[in-house]
Amino acid sequence: MKNAPIYLDFNASTPLDPRVAEVMQDMLSDAYGNPSSTHWAGEPARVAVERARRQVADLLGCKPQEVIFTSGGSESNNMAIKGIVEGHDPEQVHIITSQVEHPAVTEPCLYLERRGATITWLTVDRFGQVKPADVEAAIRPQTTLVTIMHANNEVGTIQPIEDIARIASAHGVTMHTDAAQSVGKISTRVDELGVDMLTIAGHKLYAPKGVGALFVREGIELPPLVHGAGHERGRRAGTESALLNAALGIACVLARDLSGMNEIKALGDRFWQQLQEALGERVVMNGHPNERLPNTLNLSFPGQVGADVLAAMPELAASTGSACHAGMLEMSPVLSAMGVPAEIGAGAIRFSLGRSTKGQELDWVARRLSQIVLAP
Repeated sequence: MKNAPIYLDFNASTPLDPRVAEVMQDMLSDAYGNPSSTHWAGEPARVAVERARRQVADLLGCKPQEVIFTSGGSESNNMAIKGIVEGHDPEQVHIITSQVEHPAVTEPCLYLERRGATITWLTVDRFGQVKPADVEAAIRPQTTLVTIMHANNEVGTIQPIEDIARIASAHGVTMHTDAAQSVGKISTRVDELGVDMLTIAGHKLYAPKGVGALFVREGIELPPLVHGAGHERGRRAGTESALLNAALGIACVLARDLSGMNEIKALGDRFWQQLQEALGERVVMNGHPNERLPNTLNLSFPGQVGADVLAAMPELAASTGSACHAGMLEMSPVLSAMGVPAEIGAGAIRFSLGRSTKGQELDWVARRLSQIVLAP
């Protein structure tokens, strides 16, 4: 008998929450007008967009006018990184980031680097954390931006953003954080973090793909990445999607309640304990043991190849950071930056839990993993 599928890849994407889907269904029939129109057909759409803006702002603890709707995390990161240096001589631009960022941050930085900007790629410790002292040491008179992710998508390590933001602020440097993975899992109140810009990706918090947001603190000059009409207070051209924005808004309402994360963390802790008891030194945790997202476990099985382990469990949806190209195993850049040895990194699998994860699912995965790893 075929086993039921088990989804443990919530960091890659989340299913649509039924409450979000319900709001979207209502929007399909009631808010078809253009939100920028002044007539009766545009009014429901405009009201929905501005309600959603307030809902996102309530989650972040910011003003509604500081929220820009985007198509997702990648656009938000591009808007923040490219926009903040717009109008500067590229050769006078200096950006500080880390070696463990998501490609939606590293690629815009590399793009600017090819055009003459200077990028400092900070190293991380064995847990994947940036040292705030390294940020301070890297700041120069021409430093324009510090962009460090709030929590790592692969290993879940949470960065000391509050400390880094204080350093950036003391030097008059704009601070951006990619919070795509942390929103809805840990607190992301912008005044507590001290950041000037913060990225949200809808499909990481049970909203649909194709919608996100960027918090831009009042007073930060940020020209549009997309040019056209004056939507989003002149910062992003294009007719607003009342449907998608409303979905993100209600998802942010739901994300304000973090109490469910305690149960998710407890499930993950029990899963880790089961594997330790069964496998001992044949399982290793990557990332910080404590300062880590409550839903994320990146585990290595030394002597194994992560992709091969997952292939032996077709019922399971999870992720491995290693990739095989032309017979050569290429380890995750994040694990490489953390100094994880190749023989350990090759066997890494990320298990990311979510609202629908069940204890019995994790029990089955733990038993099956133990069988695979201990097989002669």
